[in-house]
Amino acid sequence: MIEFAGVCYRAGELEVLRDLTFTIERGTTLVLLGRSGSGKTTALKMINALVMPTSGEVRVDGKSTRDWDPVQLRRRVGYVIQETGLFPHFTVFDNVAVVPRLHDWPPERIAARVEDLLQRVGLAPKDFAGRYPRDLSGGQRQRVGVARALAADPPVLLFDEPFGALDPVTRFELRREFRALARDLGKTTLFVTHDVREALELGDRIALLAGGNLRELLPAKEFRQAKSAEARAFLESLQSG
Repeated sequence: MIEFAGVCYRAGELEVLRDLTFTIERGTTLVLLGRSGSGKTTALKMINALVMPTSGEVRVDGKSTRDWDPVQLRRRVGYVIQETGLFPHFTVFDNVAVVPRLHDWPPERIAARVEDLLQRVGLAPKDFAGRYPRDLSGGQRQRVGVARALAADPPVLLFDEPFGALDPVTRFELRREFRALARDLGKTTLFVTHDVREALELGDRIALLAGGNLRELLPAKEFRQAKSAEARAFLESLQSG
C-alpha cells in the first residue's frame, strides 16, 4: 500500500502540493489526472524519494519514505517516463537486464526474465533483444521501458505520462497492453496523465489535482458523474474530442 498523509510541498515561495491525502491499495491502479503544473509529477516522485515532502508523510508498505534507504526503496519501484530513459549504447536485452543484474540474479534467470517480458510487451526476443534503442520506433522504445520497469518484479510501478509523445494508434495499443499487464500482474501502480480518456480507461480510481489540491478522488466508473468545475472541464474536453 502507498499512503499520502497531509503531504505539502513548497519550492521557494511556490506551494506545489497542499495537504494531499490518499491511498493506493495494494494491487490497484490510481490515475493521477491534472493539467500541466498541477503537481502530479511532483507527487509521483515522492513515492521513490526523488522529492521529499515539506510536511506530511508518504508511506510505502507502512514505512515513511524518510525512513527507507533510498536505494532499497527505488529497487522496489519500477519507473516509466515519457522519454523511456533507455541507455543508448545498451542493447534491448541489456536495458531490460539492468536491474536484475544489480540484484545479482544468475545469468540464466536474467535471460528467462528478459525473454518473458519482451514477449509480454509485444517484442519478439529473437527480433528485438539484440537491437539498440536507435533502431526502434517510439512505441517500441516505450515497450522496452515498460519491460525494464517490470524486470526485477517490483511491487510498485510509477508511470509518468509514458504514452504522451506517441501517435494516437500506438497510444491506443499501449493502453490496451497496459490494461492487460495490470490485470495479469496485480502491481500497485500510480499512473500520471493529463488525458482524461486515458485515465478512464486505465484507472481503478482517479485522483484529480488542480493547483496542488486534490479536487476529486473517485472510482473510475464514477468519474463521469463528478461535480467539481475542474472535473467537468476535463469531461467536456472528452466530449469535444
